[in-house]
Amino acid sequence: MSELQNQRVTVELLGKEQQFACPPGQEDALIAAAKHLNDLVEQMKQRSTVRNDQKALLMAALNISHELLELQKQQAIAQQQQDELIDKLSLHLGQPSDK
Repeated sequence: MSELQNQRVTVELLGKEQQFACPPGQEDALIAAAKHLNDLVEQMKQRSTVRNDQKALLMAALNISHELLELQKQQAIAQQQQDELIDKLSLHLGQPSDK
């Protein structure tokens, strides 16, 4: 999608307004993501001795990255289990699987 089709959305991050390009229809998702990030940064500041916004932001980003990798790993395991189940069902029904 070209930059011309994107909308400019203003969100608040670390107490400052920031503008980002956003595909039409995704504005609410961007605003929710910014709120989620702000909330995580505040949690990092409260749970640790970190008071620096940049370091808290880095910790929040690492936390989000870890969560994403864990979810991807779980999804891959679930996909493998589904594939194995399809193979078993196909074998039981006497049909080759179509993955």
